[in-house]
Amino acid sequence: MRERSSPLVVAHAVCGWRSVMFDSAARTVRVPAGFTIDLGAIAKAWAADRAAHAAARAAGAGALVGIGGDIATSGLAPAHGWAVHVTDDHRSDHHAPGQTVTIRSGGLATSSTAVRRWRHEGRTMHHIIDPATGAPARGTWRTASVAAASCADANIATTAALIRAGTAPAWLARLGVPARLVSQTGRVYTIGAWPPEGLRTRIASPSPRAGARPAPAVQRDTTRPPTAV
Repeated sequence: MRERSSPLVVAHAVCGWRSVMFDSAARTVRVPAGFTIDLGAIAKAWAADRAAHAAARAAGAGALVGIGGDIATSGLAPAHGWAVHVTDDHRSDHHAPGQTVTIRSGGLATSSTAVRRWRHEGRTMHHIIDPATGAPARGTWRTASVAAASCADANIATTAALIRAGTAPAWLARLGVPARLVSQTGRVYTIGAWPPEGLRTRIASPSPRAGARPAPAVQRDTTRPPTAV
C-alpha cells in the first residue's frame, strides 16, 4: 500500500504591539528580529498635515495636500473655501455618488471598506481590522468621513467609527466633530455640523483638537457651486 504524505503545516509566532518598545527620550523604536511595522493610514494622514504646513510656509499662501483620500490644509483658504468631493473611493472624480463640501481649515479624511475588498475562503475581506477579533471589522458602515482640526485627528476618527459600528454616531457626536456615515445599504447619516445631503454648505472650522469642544455651527454657502478637489 502506498503511504500518503502528511500536509506541511507552518506556524508563525505573532509578536503583537506589546513587543514594540518606544523610547521617547532617544526617539527610537525597538522591535523583535524579523518583526515589521505597518504604520497604516495614520502615517499617511500625519504626512499630509506636515506637507500642508511645509507647503504653506514655503509658498507664503494657503495650501491643500491630498494623499490617498486624506486631506490636510494650512494657511489662508480661498475666498470660497477648499471644495472636497466625499465619496467611497478617493480615486473617483466629482461625478461619483457622494457629496461636495467646503472646509476652511483643518483636515478631512474618509475611511471605507467598499473599495479595498477581496474574497478569502468564501468570505469578503477588507483592510479595516477590528483589534478585538484580529479580523476585518463586520460593522454597520461601509464609509465614514470626518472633518477635524487636523487630518490625523480626522483619520483616527473615521477608522474608529467603522470599528465602533452602531455606537459610532453617539461617539462622534460626543467628540464634537462633523461626520458623514454611509451604511452598508447606502443610506447616509450626518452628524454634528456636517451638512445634510443635497446642501452646498461650508463646514465650520473644527476645534483645535478633536473632542476639545463642540464644533461651531455650519454656515450656509450661498456662493457658486463647489468644484470637486
